[in-house]
Parts: sequence; structure tokens; C-alpha cells
Amino acid sequence: MRMNRRNFVAKAGLGAATLGITPALSLSSCTVPEKSRDPENDGQVLFIGDDIALAQTNYGKVKGYMMNSVYSFLGIPYAADASGKNRFMPPQEPKPWKEVRPAVYPGNSAPQDIYDRKPENYYSFVDHWNYDEVSEDCLRLNIWTPGLTDGGKRPVLVWLHGGGFSKGNGLEQDGYHGESFSKYGNVVFCSINHRLGPIGFSDFSAIGGEKYKHSGNVGMLDVLAALKWINQNIENFGGDPGNVTVMGQSGGGAKVCVVAAMPEAKGLVHKAVALSGSDVKGVDRTYSQELGRYILQEANLTPSQIDQLQELPWKEYLVLANRAAKRMEQERGGPGMRRGGFGPVADGLHLPEGQFYADASLASPNVPMLLCTTFHEWAPGRTEPELENITLEGVIDKLRSAYGDKAAEIVSAYDKTFPNRKPIEIWSLIVSNREAVIRTANAKLKQNAPVYMAWFGWSSPLFNHRMRSFHCLDISFWFLNTDRMVTHTGGGARPRNLAKKMAGALLNFMHKGDPNGADLPNWPQYTLEKGETMVLNDECKVEYDPDREARQKLS
Repeated sequence: MRMNRRNFVAKAGLGAATLGITPALSLSSCTVPEKSRDPENDGQVLFIGDDIALAQTNYGKVKGYMMNSVYSFLGIPYAADASGKNRFMPPQEPKPWKEVRPAVYPGNSAPQDIYDRKPENYYSFVDHWNYDEVSEDCLRLNIWTPGLTDGGKRPVLVWLHGGGFSKGNGLEQDGYHGESFSKYGNVVFCSINHRLGPIGFSDFSAIGGEKYKHSGNVGMLDVLAALKWINQNIENFGGDPGNVTVMGQSGGGAKVCVVAAMPEAKGLVHKAVALSGSDVKGVDRTYSQELGRYILQEANLTPSQIDQLQELPWKEYLVLANRAAKRMEQERGGPGMRRGGFGPVADGLHLPEGQFYADASLASPNVPMLLCTTFHEWAPGRTEPELENITLEGVIDKLRSAYGDKAAEIVSAYDKTFPNRKPIEIWSLIVSNREAVIRTANAKLKQNAPVYMAWFGWSSPLFNHRMRSFHCLDISFWFLNTDRMVTHTGGGARPRNLAKKMAGALLNFMHKGDPNGADLPNWPQYTLEKGETMVLNDECKVEYDPDREARQKLS
């Protein structure tokens, strides 16, 4: 089963004074009205030339550019082209280069079925996906940094994009852009592309022998390769390899949880932030290996001919593998997206079998974790204004297919817990429930590192306020991109004020594994008993497992 951002949300039960740093960025600097520009300081903002933005890597020199006083490097290869003989194989080191390599344009997106971007689609307007070339030569990363080889030892943030495990890229949305956050917080911001879907997670370990034993997890091995590259090279970009925070949203949040459970990531990551996506278990190996057999059968190949799958054009392979997954689901029944489809495999080699974080003594990273979801991850009335007038009885009818006879009890519980919410919002809170993130937080508590929980409730004013606090909205707040991602926030002072608070908390967390010290109220650690949760809104406050009684009715 293919995993993309939208079915990831719908099926996974996802819910919803900084350490002495002097902010170096006016939060409105991304879009400054002409009448407010200072004629005395309205100079050149983009610089590129023979001796500007040069950096050394282990494989050769790269040349980026400077924009708004931030050095930008785009599309740097952290591994070799993954096509041909490298398909289904662990990432290989890139070939060194002698000449200075341009690093001024994002790398190719991984092979995937790209989101519908036709003009008539409102999602095209809201998210205006950033895609260009798509190929298997996609193992590239982007870097934004305020300084180069200056001994800055800046904290490093590594962004893992959303889209489940089957879609996306490191600059998919404008909210992913790293310039503003890098400049404001004096940090190094990195984002990466890696293999996805059937190209990244086809498990042929049972039929391909030793050569293919890693095939079910090469997409996550790409992430590890990027982290190793960062560990070895980031000092040349002003970063501290000993202070790396891995952060992601939706499928990227699930990837963060996977990385935090991988023994090979120990020492490469030091903090973890998962937004609107989490996981506590990999795909069952018995399932993934059987799916590998189905793919081979669909291709009419024997195990001795498996190498021929490396020769197919990637588009043909995607169609073939997805067709095999569909046939397997029809013939054998599916274990559900959370345990099946194309995603990281609990192989006992790269990813533990069983629940993540179950044994604090294991070699996997034991790092502080910050988790956040939004109130209305899945807003039913986003593009259907007629649903704004739905009644509670209508909500019950809508939920019967998912909850059967329990629908009325669940709706009643949420209505009691949130008495000032409209029926449409009750519906949204239920389908955006926090079961998955609470499960992840409780699992992580078995380790010794602290856990912090947030719930983002800021409501977008767009589409007559029907979008509410939707999936992806909070990304631009964490990264001070609310004026860049105006099709999410509307722009202006209101979202900017909250963004400053959230960015400050994130910077504190990157520095010391604790978000406290910014403009938010005191943020206590999450505990099983109290469920301490920072509610992020125009007015931020701590609440104690605010939806517990209602949420318990879901099980």
C-alpha cells in the first residue's frame, strides 16, 4: 500500500530570550512592503561570484550563494546516483570531483507519483508543491548557514520531509525553507531527499540472498548516509556535528521516530522533533518479505533473475510494485498501513523488531524528544462550506463507518470535553485524534531522555476560517516562515507573533534538549500520569492531557 501525506493522516489516527541568542532577523523580512524599505539600507541582497559561498567537503568544493546574509547550498550529493546497479542497494559514496561544483539548485526528487497540481485544485493553491526533475539520482541535501569555517559550532537541524514514505522532497513546500530560521537563530539548517516507496522499501531479503538483505530499508539508510555526511562535513559549514537535531512532519515525523530507534544513528543525532506524524513499530518482516515475492511474481521473474528489476525504468517499477501490493492485499488481506505497505522494515538489523524504545539499554539513540500535532489535522469542511452547518447527529452518521455503534458515544464524549466547539470541529478533533502521538510519547518514556508534548491550535483565517489548524500549518511557525508560506497563514503580525515564540522554544530545544527559556510559559516535561501538553495558540498555555477522557472512548 502506498503511503502519502493524506492517507497517512487519515488512517494513522494522527492528531492533533533564547539562551542568550540575539535575534538577527526581523520576522517580516521575507516580504517587506516597498513603502517600509529604508532607502539608506536598501542594498543588494543576493551575492554569487568566484569567491563567494565556497565550502570544502570530503568529496570536493561546492559553491553556493549568499541571500539575505545567509549562505545557501542546494543539491549537494551525499551519496551516489541510486539507479541501475545501485537500486535496492545501500547508498554508495559519491564520486569525488576536482572542479568547484555549483550548489545552487535543489536536487532531483525521488521517484514517486507526484501530487495533483492542476490549476483547478485548491490544494495546488494552498500548498503549491515545489517539484522539478524526478530521478533516482536524488540523494542530495540542502544547507543554509550564517557562517563558514568560522568555528561557529552552531546547532544543526536536519529536516525530514513529509509525504508518508512515498512522496515529497526536502523543499516541497515554501514552509520548509531554511533561510529565516538559520539567520534568526544562528543555526545550520539542512534538508534532504532520499529514496521513497517501492524504490526505497522493497524487501527482497528472503529471495535475493546476501546481496539484497538491506533492500527493505534503503530509504532509511539514505537518511543515515546523509547524517553521516553531515557529521563529517558540517563543521566546514559552521555547524557542530556534536549537536544535531533531526526534525520532520507527517511522514517525516514518523521518519524521526524511526531514526531515533536505529542503532546506527547513535552519535549522529542528539535531539528529535516529530510533528503530526509518529511511529512505534516498523513494517513486519514476514509481510515485507512476502510482498517482495509478490513483486517478483508480478514481474514474471525467478529469484535468479531478480537483478533484472534493477534494469527497469523507475516508472515501470513503481507501477509493477504497486500493482503487486494491491494484488497481495486483495488475496491475503492487508495488515493496515501502519504495519504494511512500503515503509521501514523491522528487520532486526537496522530497525528493532517489536516496539521502539522498549529497552533503554539498547544501542539506539536515547535522545530528548519533542512531539507536536495540530487540533484539526484533517478538517472535513476545508473545501466544503456546506459541512459547516452539520449537526452532531450528522457527525455521528459520518463516523459510523469507522466506529460503528460506538460513534454516538465517541461524539458525545468529545462534545462534553470540548463544549464550545461546533459539530464540524468535534468531527475534526475525532478524526485528528491524538492516539498515535500519545502512544509514541508513552513508549519513549521507557527511555531516560525527556519528552515534551505540544498541541497546535492556531486557526488559519483562510477559506472563511474553514482550514482551522490543519495538517502542515505549524511547520512555517517553527521555522519563521509565516510570511513566506502565506497560503497557509495569511501572513502578517498575528501568525508572526506566535512563530517567534515557537521558534525560540525550538532553538532552546536544539541547544539543550529543553524548550524552556523563550517567550512561552513554563513547559513541563510530559509524564504518563499528567500528560503535560503545551497548547500553542495566540495565547499559549499548558494543559494536562486535555482530551484524555474523550480519547479513551476511541479504543
